[in-house]
Amino acid sequence: MTVITLLTDFGTRDGYPGVMKGVIWKIAPGVQIADLSHDISPQNILEAGLLLGRTAPYFPPGTIHVAVVDPGVGTSRRGIAAQLGSQYFVGPDNGLFSLIIAHAEVNHETIKFVHLNRPEYWLSSVSSVFHGRDVFAPVAAYLASGVSLDALGTKIEDPVRLEIPTPVRTRKGWLGQVIHIDHFGNLSTNLNLSHLQNVSAMVVKIKDRQVSGLVSTFGERPAGTLIALLDSSGSLAIAVVNGSAANVLNSKTSDQAEVIFND
Repeated sequence: MTVITLLTDFGTRDGYPGVMKGVIWKIAPGVQIADLSHDISPQNILEAGLLLGRTAPYFPPGTIHVAVVDPGVGTSRRGIAAQLGSQYFVGPDNGLFSLIIAHAEVNHETIKFVHLNRPEYWLSSVSSVFHGRDVFAPVAAYLASGVSLDALGTKIEDPVRLEIPTPVRTRKGWLGQVIHIDHFGNLSTNLNLSHLQNVSAMVVKIKDRQVSGLVSTFGERPAGTLIALLDSSGSLAIAVVNGSAANVLNSKTSDQAEVIFND
């Protein structure tokens, strides 16, 4: 059975994700639909791309991911569908799929894109402000029903790519930044285990605070303690045990996070 996932910044109050599901089930009543999130910060393409990059690998081959964070809806920006590795992706061509593309490139996987320019696979009436319902949901449903990727549009080679922030090597360690803040207020950075190899002692500096060393679990320190650890995605994160690092540090995405080696 085919799985379709939905990732949006629509929230759940106004029924937008629900109506996308209705459109999908009218065309492909047998599919399973999984909600990745509908709480992406409004218009935050990078946040959506990061979440998609972290979650898509856990779905089975053939999964179709519909991602709609679309500040350019109704403009000349393209709608696209792609096969990246063994999965499919549908949404606006605004860089949302950058991390998935990079992963496929590194692993020498299948990479194929089409411009969604075949209206016969859209709803008959298309709003200029809700392509999630009128274009992307039906396209995903037709794809799940067996319509080929090639039939959905014209092949393209130039999808929009986001400039993903990368850490900078310093004389003392690495300079990175906060790239995501989760529901608990944990600060995920663009640093990961590869930047910390063979390091026996380190300090993480963020805002006006310093954290010595890494812990493996939240339970290693008392409640209220500021800690650094590798999160479930393997990223270096700053957290407060049973609290919110974002609130304690008054932090936001793009804040610098510096790792200083003490070897």
